[in-house]
Amino acid sequence: MAKKKSSSKGKERPPEVDKLLKPAVVVALGLILFQFFKGINSEVIRINVADEMELREVFFGEGEGKNYAVLCHPEDAKYPVSSVFQDASSDSSAPAEFRLLDCNHVLSSEKSVFDRFKLNKKQRPTVFVSGKIGEPKQVPAKHLKTGSMLVKALKNLLVPKAEKVETTQDLRSKCLDKDVCALLLKGGKVSPNYVKDAMSKLLVEFPKVAFAAVDTSVLYVKGIEAEYLPEFSSGQPRFVVFKKVTGGTGKNDGRLKTSLATLPGHGVGYGPMSNLIGDVVSNKANMQKVPTLPTMKTRTKKLEQEERAKRERRSDQQKRQDSGSGSSTPGGAFQTNDGTKEGRKAERDRRRAEHRKNNPDYKEKTPEEIAEIERRRRQRMEEESAKWNMAPEDMPEEGEPVGDEGSMYDEEDGDYYDMVYEDEEEEEDEDVLDLD
Repeated sequence: MAKKKSSSKGKERPPEVDKLLKPAVVVALGLILFQFFKGINSEVIRINVADEMELREVFFGEGEGKNYAVLCHPEDAKYPVSSVFQDASSDSSAPAEFRLLDCNHVLSSEKSVFDRFKLNKKQRPTVFVSGKIGEPKQVPAKHLKTGSMLVKALKNLLVPKAEKVETTQDLRSKCLDKDVCALLLKGGKVSPNYVKDAMSKLLVEFPKVAFAAVDTSVLYVKGIEAEYLPEFSSGQPRFVVFKKVTGGTGKNDGRLKTSLATLPGHGVGYGPMSNLIGDVVSNKANMQKVPTLPTMKTRTKKLEQEERAKRERRSDQQKRQDSGSGSSTPGGAFQTNDGTKEGRKAERDRRRAEHRKNNPDYKEKTPEEIAEIERRRRQRMEEESAKWNMAPEDMPEEGEPVGDEGSMYDEEDGDYYDMVYEDEEEEEDEDVLDLD
């Protein structure tokens, strides 16, 4: 008889540990060697410190006008290139040209690159951005942990974007102090997609124009909203372009003065916005001078009521002007003298225009004539004041009350009384006739 095969199946034995350990060690060593040789044989271009033109291109953007991300790495360094910098350079989405530079090199100013641009050499790796955006600016250490973090930091530093405005100082430093600044007054925390797309295109189209944005659902731009822009409507953006006239925010820059041009209504879109900025840049826009610099306030019901009151007054003045009852001051928002500063100015302008109209031979006075008139006016004022000044010899002695001559002050009665001398009494007696 044939023998029966055993039906019991034996369990599979696990592989020996030595057979798994050896391949794992080989793979780990291979990865380490790969990273090591990758750092040594980096493809990142090194800047030639002997080429002055190349240095100026990297530091100041002279030439092609590119942006650069530079790693300080000595030529005789015994350590490899930073893997964070290497990973970022391999990412094609980074908006910069990656370079290596010996920052210990002494420049023509007899300072090293570290000292010339105040770079912190103790921070490793030492990475800075420069080129078209300006002089070298060091990347903070918190962005140098991974290559993706460095790429993200480079995008925030180099990709043009609209500055966020939250305070009056932000508004002046980030917008009003620029030659031309486009300010978007958002109607809410998040802008519609068409507005975002329009701003992205404008940032590329006008690289020399500063862009800023403010959330007017929370903040109020006092000085321009009630005077020049349509009334706030939730979710509806508004757009205004500023052009600096004179001055600046520096100590010796003088008073900052600016002008503006706005879009009519809430018609915010890429086409109207681009045309407005182009007209302002080319000096074709009808700019309005801003008498007082705008300030940032928290939007409150009180400010909104003041804005409505201003709009109603301006509307009433416009109606009176259209009906012929208002003054003929051209182009002013305040057409009647209502006692305010603007009203008084409008009245002076009206009288000045009327005087010049009635006197066609009128000629503007030269600065020399104005100075002579002012000198004569001051001379007349001095002469008049001299008439009213009390001479020193006419002043009574210190502590003596001032009264009419020949009178004395009675402390008990609190009044002056006339002094009569004995000689005067005798003269009065002689004048009396004795009829007896």
